[in-house]
Amino acid sequence: MPVRFEVVEKDIAGRIGRLKIDGRVLTTPALLPVINPHLPLVSPAEMKGMGIRGIITNAYILHRSAQFRERVLREGLHSLFDFDGVIMTDSGAYQQSVYGDIEITNAEIVNFQMAIGSDIIVPLDIPTPPSASREKAENELSETMRRLSEALALVGDTRCAGPVQGGIYTDLRERAGREVAEMGFCFCPIGAVVPLMEQYRYQELVSLVHAARRGLSPSSCVHLFGAGHPSMFALAVAMGCDIFDSAAYALYAREGRYLTPHGTYMLGDLLELPCTCPVCSSHQAREIAESDDRDRLLALHNLRVTVAEIIRIREAIREGTLWELVDERARVHPRLLQGYRQLLTISDELEKYDRISKRRFFYRGEESCRRSEVIWYHRHLERLSLGREAHIYIGCRIEEREGDVLLFKPPFGPYPRELAETFPIGQSELPAWDEAMVRSGCTGIMELAASHPETEITIHCSQEWYGLVKGILAGMEVLCGQVPD
Repeated sequence: MPVRFEVVEKDIAGRIGRLKIDGRVLTTPALLPVINPHLPLVSPAEMKGMGIRGIITNAYILHRSAQFRERVLREGLHSLFDFDGVIMTDSGAYQQSVYGDIEITNAEIVNFQMAIGSDIIVPLDIPTPPSASREKAENELSETMRRLSEALALVGDTRCAGPVQGGIYTDLRERAGREVAEMGFCFCPIGAVVPLMEQYRYQELVSLVHAARRGLSPSSCVHLFGAGHPSMFALAVAMGCDIFDSAAYALYAREGRYLTPHGTYMLGDLLELPCTCPVCSSHQAREIAESDDRDRLLALHNLRVTVAEIIRIREAIREGTLWELVDERARVHPRLLQGYRQLLTISDELEKYDRISKRRFFYRGEESCRRSEVIWYHRHLERLSLGREAHIYIGCRIEEREGDVLLFKPPFGPYPRELAETFPIGQSELPAWDEAMVRSGCTGIMELAASHPETEITIHCSQEWYGLVKGILAGMEVLCGQVPD
């Protein structure tokens, strides 16, 4: 059966979607927890009880397993795991990247995945590490594309995933995305990015994901391979990623690490547990640390926290407040903030994906001036109808004059009274004005002037902002007006 992906809501480049596979439906953004049948800390049944509707396991491990190989071939994946949701299988590409060559071919592992009833089949692509030279990245990308073509011919439909490789080179990622789209893949993982996340190289991650998405079809379901820490999910969704998979919930548990959306703690350092999940509300930190069942208890907590963050992100998309969640999560770590700021550098492109109206706009600092809503507003100022004269009032008393009278609200800029209750002017909440937001609003004035050369624009500004505004709008008439009563 083919894979179909339907987008139902969006915010920035993030989407709420429905991934439909053989009668199974997975709501995205979604997490696919990694299941290792040899090391089960949390069962698929328990995952289903948490609302998880998709999992991922490693077909290469199953193929080599004396315990499970014949059983999974006989019973199928869904019976083996007693799970009726979506089951994706990885091909062993990660093991290949760690251990070198593995004893299986692309065709063999693809055929095995089909035989065991995988819902999403991954070819044996080559994950090119960030340290690879361009020559190596190009050669490995060529081989990956050959294997994708081979796998697609074997599977015969869009259950076959099309991984996007290319190393650290953005042009190769974009080319790979374009070729994957042209081949007809619907489910498109972006691979070989785990080293970037492990090294907190979020700025580069944003650039690579953006490059891959430029090449991919907008209708593709985008999977960020190996992303598992809840603190970075909001950023990744805002970039346009729909699916995440990770064994972090279990790996961190075995190391005694306690996950939260705000970072990771060592369990031994906690006196109290900052969570009310069933594990944390029924145990003290010391109890878990000293328990023979520590790893399992921590894994249960880690997974619940991770799933809760995915739900929170979906709700933010529905509300149109994803930017604010990204901003909040980005303050967790300086490198995440760097990634957030990198995302803001492409707001002019993200604006094309974004929704027109939202529930609100909360100003959270100078980063808010570069959000897609501000870019959209500035671009559409050309639509305002102005006569020969226009007067813009910035923080000062409004006087009725001949010509058009415009008010001013940073970080957007000028607006007519008729737009006072519409988004984003009417739904934006600001603290006391700061320099960054006023500068952004002045950019709006410049956009308005450039798109209305026939209109003579006069700016009336309060004493507080007069010097700044006059300096920014050099060449325009800026008058010092009276402060409102």
